[in-house]
Amino acid sequence: QVQLVESGGGLVQPGGSLRLSCVASGRTSSTSTMGWFRRAPGKGREFVTALRYPGATTYYADSVRGRFTISRDGSKNTMYLQMNSLKPEDTAVYFCATTLSRLITSQVRDASDYNYWGQGTQVTVSS
Repeated sequence: QVQLVESGGGLVQPGGSLRLSCVASGRTSSTSTMGWFRRAPGKGREFVTALRYPGATTYYADSVRGRFTISRDGSKNTMYLQMNSLKPEDTAVYFCATTLSRLITSQVRDASDYNYWGQGTQVTVSS
């Protein structure tokens, strides 16, 4: 089993920044694919970004590319999501996720291919 705990959410003004963290424990691996998804009010779960191994390839949704950055500190079993130039439409609950399976490129954006999820952290972008 893998446990994931997110933190770092909050209220920020448009144009501001936040950094989310996701700490993994349990049966973790430094080469597990990890990702961030979000769910806005009244909408389904949406892919945001992922870091896939081998190769540490990054993937971003078009809506966040150039503004968000995913990273990972293997020594701390922690994944980060740096969010800059935030917009009101970024308001959502953000979830980190991982899987013990090796994903191919076509799978990294599909929430159903991730086995473990955090509880989520709320990000609200509003003036």
